[in-house]
Amino acid sequence: MPRSPGKAAEPVVVAAAIGVSLIAWAWLSQMDATASSVATAWSATDAALTFLMWVVMMAAMMAGPVAPALSLYAGMQRTRAGGARGAVTMFAAGYAAAWIGFSAVATLAQWLLDRSALLAPDMALASPVLGGAVLVLAGAYAFTPLAGACLRHCQSPLGFFMTHWRDGAAGALRMGAQHGLYCVGCCWALMAILFAVGVMNLAWVALLALIVLLEKLSAPSARIARIAGAALAAVGAAMMLSAR
Repeated sequence: MPRSPGKAAEPVVVAAAIGVSLIAWAWLSQMDATASSVATAWSATDAALTFLMWVVMMAAMMAGPVAPALSLYAGMQRTRAGGARGAVTMFAAGYAAAWIGFSAVATLAQWLLDRSALLAPDMALASPVLGGAVLVLAGAYAFTPLAGACLRHCQSPLGFFMTHWRDGAAGALRMGAQHGLYCVGCCWALMAILFAVGVMNLAWVALLALIVLLEKLSAPSARIARIAGAALAAVGAAMMLSAR
């Protein structure tokens, strides 16, 4: 078990995470509608571009919030005798793998929705009632015990490392994947909202990224998650009522 380094600053690690996020945001802002919903069957290129789009979006939204965990882990490795070389990179790779897996599931979901003619050309659900229901369910998920448990692991990386520590590069990869899965567990419903408002709706992508950042970096994270959940549920209910 490693010694706690306190709040050791690891500016290079933090800068790298923020840099990845900024590059991903710049990439998103330049993307055309190459992965837009189409009525015909998808080609392999369509699927690959849609998957890439989701991966870039997840990098833009999640690289910043994971920076404190990466910084803390780098500090722990630095203060340990015989810390694994490249462990921080392996941890980041494991974390990224969890969100890449989510991106694959999101791509599959988008294909199924498109195949069922449920997506409009702007990659939003064609039915306001269905879109509102997604928002209501995403808001309600914030109040579930599963969402709360996953958020606690994400919001307290020190507690995560103390209970999930594994030595070596393989252990770093495993811890990164576990931490990533906890983040997927608390944030997947927020990401699903993009199907309701438009997958490439960058205003909503930015809003959801802000919610994720506040949830993970603020002390009253559970309260913020529930306030955001209630607000999203209210917006969804209004969408459903306006469609009548």
